[in-house]
This record gives sequence, C-alpha cells and structure tokens, in this order.
Amino acid sequence: MKHILFWIGCFFFFTPLVHANIQTDVPYSYSQLANDVHRFQKQFNESVVVQSIGKSTFGRDLWAFRLGKGKDVILIVGAHHGREWLSTMVMMKMLEEYAQAYQQSTAIGPYPSSLLNEVSIWFVPMINPDGVLIQQKGLHTVPKRWRNAVWMMNDYSNNFQRWKANGIGIDLNRQYDAGWKELDTGVHSPYYQFYKGQRPFEAREVKALVRSIQGWKPLIAISYHTSGREIFWFYNNGRFTQRDHQLAIKVFRLTRYPLSTPDPHAMGAGMTDWFIQTYHRPAMTIELSPYVGETNPPLTIFPEEYERNRLVGMMLVAEARKLFLPNKEQNNEQKYK
Repeated sequence: MKHILFWIGCFFFFTPLVHANIQTDVPYSYSQLANDVHRFQKQFNESVVVQSIGKSTFGRDLWAFRLGKGKDVILIVGAHHGREWLSTMVMMKMLEEYAQAYQQSTAIGPYPSSLLNEVSIWFVPMINPDGVLIQQKGLHTVPKRWRNAVWMMNDYSNNFQRWKANGIGIDLNRQYDAGWKELDTGVHSPYYQFYKGQRPFEAREVKALVRSIQGWKPLIAISYHTSGREIFWFYNNGRFTQRDHQLAIKVFRLTRYPLSTPDPHAMGAGMTDWFIQTYHRPAMTIELSPYVGETNPPLTIFPEEYERNRLVGMMLVAEARKLFLPNKEQNNEQKYK
C-alpha cells in the first residue's frame, strides 16, 4: 500500500499542472496559449478543431480554433499588436465559455448554443506571438541574430512595454491591401510601431491569415484591439453601409463602446478595411479598454471588458445566420469571388 501511495504521489508531483480554466490573473502569454491548445484538444475534442494556420517570422505557431459544426463561419482575430494580448485573453475566455455550453447543449445568454451547428466561429487569438513575447519578456525571446536590430527599433531602450510590431518591426495591422499605397504613417523603416512594410501582405503572419480567410470565407470578421473602447465598422462600405451600420449598433448595445464617425477618405491598410473592401461583408475593429497610451491595459480591467464582450461572438453568429443563410442563392453580390 505504501508503494502505491508513493507512486501516486510521484505522478502528481512530476505531472505538469493543467489549468482547468483560462487564467486571467497573469498576462496571457504564448506559452499559456500553447497549454490551452493542449487542454482544448482533450477537453473539447468533439466540438473544437485546433490547428496551426502557419508560422510567425520567428517560427512560432499561429493557432486557430474552430468552434461548432456549421459549414458557414464567422471570424474573430486578436493580438495583431504585441501590447494587445488582453484581446487574446478575452477571446480565449469567450471560446472556453462557448465551448462548454456547446458541449453541454446549454444557452449562452439568450442564444442557444445549437446555433453553432449552422454557423461556426473561427478564433485566431494571437496572430502576432513574436510581438507579444517581445512586449512581455523582452529581447531574450528574440533569435540572437535579430536582437541588436530589435533593440534599435525600440530606440535603444530595454523597456519593451510599448512594442506593437511583429518580431522584425512590421506593424501587422498596416499590412493589408486596402489603401496601403496611399497610407503614410510617417515611419519608413522597421520600428516598434506604425511601419507598414515594403509591400502589402509581406509579413508571414498576415500571409497566413489572409490565406486562411480565403479558405474559410467568413460571413463576418472581427478584429479585437485594445485602445479606447471604440468600434470601427466603416471603410467605403458602399451599398452595404446601412446593413453594416445596423450590425455595428447591435455590437454597441452589448459593449457600450461608441461607434467611430465614418471618414469617407479613410486610408486603412487594416484587416477590417481589407475584408470590407474585398468581400463586401461586415467587418469591425473592436477596441477594448479605456485608452492607456503606449502600453498594455492593466489586468484589473479584464472582468469588465469580458462582461461587455461576452455575448458578442454568439450575437454575430445569430446575425450572420439571419443576414446570409436564408437567401444565399439570391445574394450573389455578397458571395466571394
């Protein structure tokens, strides 16, 4: 009996602990995402598909999670910018709550989880893992041959709290081919923020996401960021402006984030801009958190931001179903090329 107890004790001592829930009391890191990938594959293997859609510049997996069995999908993306990992935390908590409800066939607020049998959700919670790691942990996360260059991009500072770019100084949300040529950020070489690159779709992370979008064909696309509690929904939406504005109002009613004022001359180069321009379907950039300047939002803001956004994913599933599924054959102008 003593031998049995000894070996049981050894098992629990040497087996790594797997958190039963998404951790929200520490900054959400790439290693935590990798742990959650492993956990989700075990815990939700029948309802969540996990895959890497590609590699970052420094070779890290770009993880994506598909929740539901619906052939049609919506897309939610987080952490285009290194200092915006709070968006990853919100998305992973949302995914976890939705997956538990879907597995147990229970409702998510007013929305039956069975809606996911018609419209699934693709979550890409950390499209910029290299930038997140630099922002959280500094130069030792960077390959040695790049460390001096990254240090120079950060104005020779060892404080990386403001870092937005990917690992080699490209701002991923200024990499999309929608007003890219006209966009002048004032930054013309790799830097901790705002450098748009030498050409659109240059960064490996953006290439991987665009390739996936072309395959998934989302009905709606959301890009989460963390600066100022605002919703950007307009980019030359044309004849779909009223449709997209009505959807943005529904997101406002959940989050209480105000809608941005449309600028007909806006030059974007962001994911939202490109998606609207290319596919003529609704897309939004949702900014979490009060404005905090050039750093990440504090962890203390997470409970409120999550509560504001908790139902956004399921509301968009329901709206995508109403907007697109009943009249697929009639809406030829809204189909993908």
